[in-house]
Amino acid sequence: MEQFQIETAQNISISQNTANLGDRMLAYLIDSFVIMAYTILMIIMLISMDIDMEDMWALYMLMGLPAFLYYLLLETFMDGKTIGKGLMKIRVVKLDGSKPGFSSYFIRWILRVIDVTITSGGLAVLTILIRGNGQRVGDIAAGTTVISEKKRVGLQDTLLREFPEDYAPKYPQVTIFEDREMQTIKELYDQARRNGNHQVILSLSNQIKKVTQITTAEKPLDFVDTVIKDYSYYTQQL
Repeated sequence: MEQFQIETAQNISISQNTANLGDRMLAYLIDSFVIMAYTILMIIMLISMDIDMEDMWALYMLMGLPAFLYYLLLETFMDGKTIGKGLMKIRVVKLDGSKPGFSSYFIRWILRVIDVTITSGGLAVLTILIRGNGQRVGDIAAGTTVISEKKRVGLQDTLLREFPEDYAPKYPQVTIFEDREMQTIKELYDQARRNGNHQVILSLSNQIKKVTQITTAEKPLDFVDTVIKDYSYYTQQL
């Protein structure tokens, strides 16, 4: 997943993640399914109607407009999203991070014929891989890209806790652990507390003491909790 910088109106730089190719392809497949389902239902409904072929063809052209204009309409009125993009948590934005206007969506939609339809998506994939910034030909012409709105949560984020200003950690030895190790300890501890499984907490306590060489009179439940708090405290000081 690539990143690019955008400047807000307040001149604040924000690092934005472009949508990865896999998410865009899945969004395309979902949207294609929606269009196909709509078209099939429309044909079934027309066949069930007792009208002649000439009227049926005219009605088909009229009722087919939503499918034909699917990407243009939805991206315009759903803030850069289609049903597929919404499910994959991605959307179209301008390269400066602002909301595209109708003209930008229109350019993307027109050039979709070249990017996706004629080349079966091959040109779009090639351009995105080569160009960077998540841009296919339509995006380059419209000055847009597709970003991911998925929240990226790191191990440190899940370990962070709030502390009183006078909090004093007890065990500096906990810094020998890595984030992934402490995350595992925290998950096992939280699950054991919810399930009332004291044996797991006792095992965690013994293992932590063995690794860190900590000697304490704290009860296993309190000890493991303190270790997690201390690790979070030291992490936030970095």
